[in-house]
Amino acid sequence: MEKTKNVRPFGMRDKLGYMFGDFGNDFTFILSSSFLMKFYTDVMGVDAFVVGIVMMVARIVDAFTDVTMGRICDRSKMTPAGKFKPWIRRMCAPVAIASFLIYQSSLADMSMTFKIIYLFVTYILWGSIFYTSINIPYGSMASAISAEPGDRQSLSTFRTMGGVLAGMFVGAGIPMVAYDKIDGNEILNGGRFTIIAGVFSVLAVGCYLLCYYLTTERVKPEVDLSQQKQDNVFVMLKKSITNRPLISIIVASIVMLLAQLTMQGMANYVYPNYYGNATAQTISTFMMMGGMILAAIFSKPLANKFGKAEIGAVSSAMAVVVNVVLLLVKPASVWVYVGFQAVSWIGLGMFSMVSWALITDVIDATELRNGVREDGSVYALYSFARKLGQAASSGLTGGLLTLIGYSQATAFDPKVVDGIFNISCLAPAIGFGLLAVVLWFWYPLHKKQVDSNVAALKEKHGE
Repeated sequence: MEKTKNVRPFGMRDKLGYMFGDFGNDFTFILSSSFLMKFYTDVMGVDAFVVGIVMMVARIVDAFTDVTMGRICDRSKMTPAGKFKPWIRRMCAPVAIASFLIYQSSLADMSMTFKIIYLFVTYILWGSIFYTSINIPYGSMASAISAEPGDRQSLSTFRTMGGVLAGMFVGAGIPMVAYDKIDGNEILNGGRFTIIAGVFSVLAVGCYLLCYYLTTERVKPEVDLSQQKQDNVFVMLKKSITNRPLISIIVASIVMLLAQLTMQGMANYVYPNYYGNATAQTISTFMMMGGMILAAIFSKPLANKFGKAEIGAVSSAMAVVVNVVLLLVKPASVWVYVGFQAVSWIGLGMFSMVSWALITDVIDATELRNGVREDGSVYALYSFARKLGQAASSGLTGGLLTLIGYSQATAFDPKVVDGIFNISCLAPAIGFGLLAVVLWFWYPLHKKQVDSNVAALKEKHGE
């Protein structure tokens, strides 16, 4: 890759712009991963298992759309704005509109067949088409904003903080306004939720536009057209199978999302159903943000000293211990539960802060391995893995909720809510444990190897 000339140096403007990009992403992504199951079980009356299956099937479509979008990005022509940024401006409105369409409470009285088909179509439209067409370019452009590992780590940190801020609006804001107290039970108000989804869609568009105007692409890929013509999607997939850094970070991403999204999704059942306190969910979200801020403060110096994968593995192991203790203690007080969750989020936060920098390390390693830089294609496979994790979490959460007998009629049954608590602890503990094992024993790009790769690429590019 070669640097473009006569552009302003990398700085805070790029960091803030990239942060707003993930802010925009997560206004619809966190809404889906955290509340779609709750909305369709409690408002639309669709069985949790069915919702989970719909979300899992939709991810099969992503196997094609993510990779295809990655190839489109790699083959896109450079423009004055860059190679990846134009996609953000083109697709910000479609992804926001598609997200809003998913949450239409006015359709709750339609037939069950209609509601399931409607969910499937709108979810595919949002996630597999429009979200893919904006998220793949957004993730790929990190390596085009700067070639320096320190700058990329900063982008990873600010991207994660964008997600945290969006999580505050979504995770903390919704429980404050979307529930009604009926006969002593916390019930989700469908009409109010639809309005909330619309507001978040508008905010998402604004954040995407800030990302577009604040960031600058300074690194131009060296494109080998003959190689691009030769390497179709199937050739790329064949190469990826033997790419240990890529495959291991894909597996790590899947198990991380299993832990994260199960924690987020089950919060919608633990607080209003098990503890009967939706307000505590709002407080928990603010506590989560505090944990993520601590992770943001310490992640960069710790990563510089010990390595990104190393601190991700250790922090994940810490989160396993927290969730196992929580399961054994089973506190009667909701505030003790909130405290345990906050500590668990610190463990997740340490990995989240470095996760996007890890994929740029994988892109570097892949360039050294294959001789061609394919940011979009590598990121597309990584993004597809994240969607697999999202789907696996949704499918698992929906299946487990159905297994313990959760429905509109049994939402507050003592045996059912006890099962809800157990799921909220066990699933994250397993996910965090697998993540620690993958990062420590399988993922090969630990600190020494990353430093070596950076030096080799600088020599290759004549820097």
